[in-house]
Amino acid sequence: MRLNLFICSAIVLSSLAATNGFARVPQTQIERLGDDLTPLGSQRSGNADGSIPAWTGGLSKPPAHVTVVAGEHLPDPYADEKPLFRIDAQNMAQHQKYLTVGQMALMERFPTYFMDVYPTHRSCALPEHVYKAAEHNANVGELVADGNGVSKAIMAVPFPIANNALEMIWNHTLRYRGFKLQRRFTAIPVNQSGDYYQITVEDDAIFRWSDPRYKAAEDLDNTSILYLLEVTAPARQAGYVVLVHESLNMLVEARNAWTYSPGMRRVRRAPTIAYDNPGTNSDGITTSDSYGGFNGAPDRFLWTVRGRSEKFINYNNYGAVFTKYADYIGPKHVNSEHMRYEKHRVWEVEANLNPSYRHIYAKRVFYIDEDSHGIVATEVYDGRGELWRVQQLGSGVQYEIPICGAGGETIYDLAVGRYLAIGLTNEEGPINFAADHLDPDRYTPSNIRRLGR
Repeated sequence: MRLNLFICSAIVLSSLAATNGFARVPQTQIERLGDDLTPLGSQRSGNADGSIPAWTGGLSKPPAHVTVVAGEHLPDPYADEKPLFRIDAQNMAQHQKYLTVGQMALMERFPTYFMDVYPTHRSCALPEHVYKAAEHNANVGELVADGNGVSKAIMAVPFPIANNALEMIWNHTLRYRGFKLQRRFTAIPVNQSGDYYQITVEDDAIFRWSDPRYKAAEDLDNTSILYLLEVTAPARQAGYVVLVHESLNMLVEARNAWTYSPGMRRVRRAPTIAYDNPGTNSDGITTSDSYGGFNGAPDRFLWTVRGRSEKFINYNNYGAVFTKYADYIGPKHVNSEHMRYEKHRVWEVEANLNPSYRHIYAKRVFYIDEDSHGIVATEVYDGRGELWRVQQLGSGVQYEIPICGAGGETIYDLAVGRYLAIGLTNEEGPINFAADHLDPDRYTPSNIRRLGR
């Protein structure tokens, strides 16, 4: 009976998404949260052949066999596991059902690219207060401004039982990532010949959406995130600062952004840090709205749900952060020896360019992990309908907190044979998810002038 209900709801979801309908979720569906659905709305049971297990609470605390040391990367709780099998260009046809179009394109383009597939662990877990917020959001969360904003929800994903594609994208955008965090990371653009350079960045954020003081989206004054980034190396880029105030309702007010350039010694408004403008520190390999899979206003595309599928995705790849960049970065792609793939259920969302707008991407495909609601892979197409760029993001859990999330991403430009690895913390240390010292006064144009100097 429950399985039939799930299939029925999935069909309803897909049909609503095709027309961008904003109907409310029936109460009978909401009551399934914590029953046959997880607290975040994914299917609790495993798949038919057992290759995807049931969700039993995730990895919500450090396992008994690992020791977490403050200031060091989390130990790999699955370090003793061996790959079940390897997929490459020679045998990918046998596994085509579980591969994304982008993964197959990478194997076809680069003979050295392969995927080692490991046992699946549904490790995603969040604090109990976030689960309670998700249940609350399921009853009250609403899309507003033709899907360009969210109201009434707060803290967790606004739509645990998504009703259409836009709700799925907003779930990704507003998924719980902690409240205040700080990190040091590296971005590495790699050119066609395999040469690369490193950009070292310090950034921090206050996720106002997750501030426990607030009870609804309306309390946020339309600002969901305060974000600050400062480049520290190489020397020619050091001192460049970016400040972003992310809007919750893009039609009320667009994203506010400022930059400080040490060469000009002045703070400037930066409306170009949005949409299809070149991404910061990307060397032109990706767009501003591609970081994290997707960010910003969804208004330039028409969104539909293609359905749910099982795919091999980069998951629980704890071991990668213990790899030095010299070994991690390959001439054509990241070193496949350090990647871990697992079979997980994903929602496939397609975005086609709205004829009323312009964007360098004509179509985008997103694969969204059902447990975390985070985008784990993307494909983007140019105006001729040709596959242009492929993006891979990791997923897993910071089990000492816990927080579900990714630890870096890679964007491949198939047209020119370049790629960008960004958000890497291998040689920088772990993210600080307890940066309680961060204060909203830090995120002002006058402060970034001081930082740049």
